[in-house]
Amino acid sequence: MHPALQGLLTIVIGVGGCVGYFYFSNQILDRVIFPARGTNAGRNINRANMVRPWLFLFPAIFALGLYLAYPVFETLRLSVTDRDLGGAFVGFDNYTQMFGEAKFWEALRNNMLWLLIVPAAATGFGLLAAQLTDRISWGNLAKSLIFMPMAISFVGAAVIWKLVYDTRPVEQDQIGVLNAIWLAFEPGFASTLILKLGPVAILACLVVAALSVIGWVVGTIPRMATDFGDWFGSGLKVAVIAVLIGSIGYLMTQMLNIVRWTPPYGEPQTWLTLGLWNNFFLMVVLIWIQTGFAMVILSAALRGIPEETVEAAIVDGANPFQIFFKIKVPQIMGTIVVVWTTITLVVLKIFDIVFAMTNGQWETQVLANYMYDKLFRSFDWGVGSASAMIIMLLVTPILVWNVRNARKEMR
Repeated sequence: MHPALQGLLTIVIGVGGCVGYFYFSNQILDRVIFPARGTNAGRNINRANMVRPWLFLFPAIFALGLYLAYPVFETLRLSVTDRDLGGAFVGFDNYTQMFGEAKFWEALRNNMLWLLIVPAAATGFGLLAAQLTDRISWGNLAKSLIFMPMAISFVGAAVIWKLVYDTRPVEQDQIGVLNAIWLAFEPGFASTLILKLGPVAILACLVVAALSVIGWVVGTIPRMATDFGDWFGSGLKVAVIAVLIGSIGYLMTQMLNIVRWTPPYGEPQTWLTLGLWNNFFLMVVLIWIQTGFAMVILSAALRGIPEETVEAAIVDGANPFQIFFKIKVPQIMGTIVVVWTTITLVVLKIFDIVFAMTNGQWETQVLANYMYDKLFRSFDWGVGSASAMIIMLLVTPILVWNVRNARKEMR
């Protein structure tokens, strides 16, 4: 059968099935189960009206159960069984094996590094772009260009950036933009400023940002504890602070390594094989994509700020920086947090970019890629499912928090 005809038949059968289900289920409900006749007519009508919403919800509930709930429970079951033993129950042996592998800890460490940098950078650049594009005449064109990467798949973006990082032998022309720039550097003050002091300054800013987040967490989590329960709030606070402190220590170690580093001038670099830095090169791809998303959401939030507050600040003598940081940002903090957490969820599940650019080699492994390797390369469903459960555990608190915040705003 021709694919186009097959697709058309699928649509017709799907739509026809839905229409038929809603029509015949209502007919059976009104004429057979709760007929509106006899002495119980009024009672039957009320009962039918109570059941009717569930008839409409059933297809969606069934689909969600089939494609979301069932895989979760099946993955949990597989994580405590062993394929080599015929699916026998082995308890937490798969988790013990996973925690004993260096690749898992490498993946977890890299995921934490992604979590520290990508949501902050994408949200920050998106907020900056939203503010600046609203102040120029060609702002809509600029927004279109910044948002355009959102239309590209992660694999497509990975291919584009792989060309940017491409390496050719020194006697050939470099088609990779980064290597073409690199070969222009020579020993001297400018090189030291850009290649050493610049990265150190960036990492120092990340350390300061992490310290600021720790301060924010210390002040915010107690309020969250009242919603989730004291035990959850306290545990979440300790976990977040521990991750941030570990990240700060890691970043400071890398700052010392950069200071002691001697740049190999005149040699094209295989950027995706450089330890630590290759993780940052991969992060750039996701930041490039997600900045457009953050810009669109935050631009709408900025436009929703009442003009009276800005005008009052101007009358009081506030400069543009004070208006932005002390008037606008506090009023859209809820939106900033939503954007931040949404990008955080994307980061926790990141797979395509790493798979297409390095496949987890050269110390770039992440949890989703580790899970894929275990499930589809090693065919070890136990450890692969256990890593999938770890990803779900990391994602769940953020999802719950977003849902509760959304419900609060709806009230």
